[in-house]
This record gives sequence, C-alpha cells and structure tokens, in this order.
Amino acid sequence: MEHMTKPNVDGLLEKIKKYEPEADLDLVRLAFDFANDAHQGQKRKSGEPYIVHPLATAELLAEMNVPISIIIAGLLHDVPEDTPVTIEDIRKNFGDDISSMVAGITKLGKIKYRGIDRYVENLRKMFVAMASDIRVILIKFADRINNLSTLSALPPAKQIRIAQESLEIYAPIANRLGINKMRAKLEDLSFKHSMPKEYEWVTGLVDRAIKVKKGYVEKVKTLLEAELKRNEINFEAIDGRVKHKYSLYRKLLKHERDIIQIHDIIALRIIVPKLSDCYAVLGIIHQTWKPLKGRIKDYISQPKPNGYQSLHTTVFCEGGEIVEFQIRTNVMHEEAERGIAAHWQYDEAGKVASPEVRKQMKWVKDLAKQHLDTKSGPEFLESLETLKIDVFQDRIFVFTPKGDVIDLPEGATPVDFAYAIHSQIGNTCVGARVNDHIVSLETRLFSGDCCEIIVDKDRTSPNPDWLSFIKTSTARSHIRSGAKSRLTRWIKNFGEERESKKERAEQRATHKKNR
Repeated sequence: MEHMTKPNVDGLLEKIKKYEPEADLDLVRLAFDFANDAHQGQKRKSGEPYIVHPLATAELLAEMNVPISIIIAGLLHDVPEDTPVTIEDIRKNFGDDISSMVAGITKLGKIKYRGIDRYVENLRKMFVAMASDIRVILIKFADRINNLSTLSALPPAKQIRIAQESLEIYAPIANRLGINKMRAKLEDLSFKHSMPKEYEWVTGLVDRAIKVKKGYVEKVKTLLEAELKRNEINFEAIDGRVKHKYSLYRKLLKHERDIIQIHDIIALRIIVPKLSDCYAVLGIIHQTWKPLKGRIKDYISQPKPNGYQSLHTTVFCEGGEIVEFQIRTNVMHEEAERGIAAHWQYDEAGKVASPEVRKQMKWVKDLAKQHLDTKSGPEFLESLETLKIDVFQDRIFVFTPKGDVIDLPEGATPVDFAYAIHSQIGNTCVGARVNDHIVSLETRLFSGDCCEIIVDKDRTSPNPDWLSFIKTSTARSHIRSGAKSRLTRWIKNFGEERESKKERAEQRATHKKNR
C-alpha cells in the first residue's frame, strides 16, 4: 500500500516536456531522487511524506514555464535546512548555479512574521536575497503557495501568522514583479485564513455571480465570436475570467461594499495573434455595444509599471447588462500571468541577459541598498511605513511633457513627481500643470496623467508643509534635508549677526573711550 502512494515525479516531468521538450529530464529525476533520499523518514504536519512538499513546489514552478535549473532548486530547496545534506553536497552533485539558488532560499527559510518590530528586518533579508538572485523569490513564492494550501494541518495562531506574512510580504512583491498567477494564489489562500468571515462573504458573492451570469456570458461570447468571424478578425480564444477573491474584496472596500458598482467579477478575455488585432477587436466591440464613458483603458500603449499590457473596455451589453472585455495577444497574456518569469534568458556565464529582468532588478537592488543602511529602533518603524507606500502600494505611471514615464506609488502628488525627476526640480517647484490644467501641489495624480512642474529658480529650499501630503521616501528625504539645511543656515546667520552686532558695539565703545 505504501508503495502505491509513494510520490511520483512523472507528473512534473510531463509538465516540463510540454514547454521545454529538449530539457534534461534525467537531471530532474536525479534531483527528485536526491531530495527523496535526503528527506527519507520525514513527515509533514498532515502526515504525508515530506517529499510531497518540494515536489509540489517544483510543479508550481513548472506551471510558470521556468528553466529546469530553477525547478531543480525547487526540488532541493529544503534539503540543507531540514536534513544532514549540505550546500556543498548539492554543489558537488548539481553545480554552482543550482547550489547558489538553494543557499539563497535557505537564508530566507528563517523569515517569520513577528509583529512590527521584526517586519522590516525580515523584508531586508528578502530584498538582499532577491538582489543577489531574483530567481530565489520565485522558488519562495512556489514554496509559500504550497504551504498555504496545507495550512489547515497547523494550529490556528500559526495559520494566521503565515497568512498575514504572505499577504503583507510575498503577494505585494509578486505584484510588483508582474507575476499575477502567483500573486492571485498567494492572496486568495492568505485571505481565506487571515480574514475567514470576509473570505466567506466574497466567496458567496462570486458563487452567486457565476451562477447568475454563466449563461449570459456564454451568450455574449457566442455573439462576439460571430461578429469577429463576420469581420474576418482572427482570435485564438475567448474565455470568461472570474476576478480573484482578494482583488474583488479590495475593490468592494473602495466602493463601500456595494456589489452593484463592480462590473468585472466576470470579464471576457480575448486572446489574438498580433498587436493590430487587439485594436481591431476593440473597434468591433464598440460597434456592437456602447462603451461606458471613461472605462476604456489602453495598457498596451501605456503599460502598467510592472509591465502588464492589455486593452480593457466596459460596455452596455445585451439587455443593458454591463460587461468588461480584456483584449491582448498571447505574448501579452503570458507576460501578464508570469511577469518576470516570462523573460528568463541567460548568457553563457549564467547572468541575466533580458532587459525586462534587468529593469526589475534595478528597483530590487535599490531597495536592498536602501534597507541595508536602515538602522534599528524608531528608524525601522518609519522604514516600514515607507516600504508599504514605496514598494507595496499599487503603482501609477505619469508622463512628463516630453513623454518620459515616471513610476510612482498610488496617491502620489506633483511634488513626488518633481523629486522623482530630479532633486533640484523638487526643491524649486512652486506649481504644476496636469493635463494642461493648473493644479495645486497636493493634487492626487492618476495613471496616464501628463504632469509639468512649474519652478522658481530663486527658491532656495522646499516647503516643510509638503511633508503632510507627499507619498514617496525620495521626496520626504529631500524635504527634510532641505528643512535641516535652512535651519542650519538660519542658526549660522543668527550667530553671524550676533557677532557682527557685538563687534559694532565694541567698536562704538572703543571710539567713545578714545574721544
């Protein structure tokens, strides 16, 4: 009986073969056997053989179509931490690259959520590991998703702690890296355990929406297919997409929990062969149904900061029902689902060669550097709040008049925008034009806005009152530095004035005495 239930690597190998037919599957099998032997006799809290967990981690990675070196590291990721086998043993058997990834994951293994005082320190470890090799965080995501799916075997307090950690640390990083497939799994599995009542409420809404709208969506899909064929427009697939639960919950909170205001619980997603087809399909949809004003979003010409590309439109459909459509190419769809994992390319030295990966690595390295310099105590707490805004908040993109794109956190103002361009522009800004309209400096910016900063070159320092509304750490740092410099200058000038007055008084006294 035990032999029949023994974990099997064949399912993993089949997944790899689908996207990488030439992969060295013997090496993957060897890694599985190596991990299985190392974990022999170990059990999970659920009573299953321990090897079930690294195997599930590797299968999640294979679903992301990553190179087999990452999958092998996923199979081996718990070996050094939980068994007598060392990193050096892994290096001898599987080489430097795989052992390096496993070493990076092992360092992250001890990260625990222990409240506000330890939170930033945990993030620091995370960013340093990511900056060294961003593949490490992909493996950690897969590891965490599998752990979340088996949380019921743990005590309730530990379930909540792991769910909170995943929701507050891992999911936002997955979002920033554009890995929507993993982000959705991390959020929904965490949501279930960290907010069970809210999860149950949202699940009920989704289930009812599917029950009510399933037939209607199929009808709209059939009508659209007919229209596209009649107009000889190619498409690869038209599918219904159900909004994932945590994302719906956050949107409901923005609309005071009014489900009537949410139009994309179920959306239709159209996948087409090429870019021009996206706009052709958009035209057909708008000829067929009337679009809602202000609900057409072109994320192709203006991608989201994490690289997401798609056309979104919301229309009054059959019978006056409101329906959202998402239109993208297959390449865009792959990038939306897999984010940075869709861009994995390596040169012969094993270094990242893809420009998309290098772009993502820049903000990760900047964060690692910034938080290596963070001291303990009160500065940690301030750093935590900064991170929640700078890194984990949703991002917007704002244009300069020359068309350059500035990536900012949601809720950012023209002052944040000015400092993101250059510190001198921030220090001397006195006003702003947004979409050709003069606005106050505390005006909230939105994605797609074009912002022009008005400066006064005679201005010597920023206004400390800006601290009450700015959002970015860059702006905050420069404003505080400017206020400190102004105070220093004032003290210096005050001292010099006193000395000057003293000298003049002494000169008058001497002159009077000589008389």
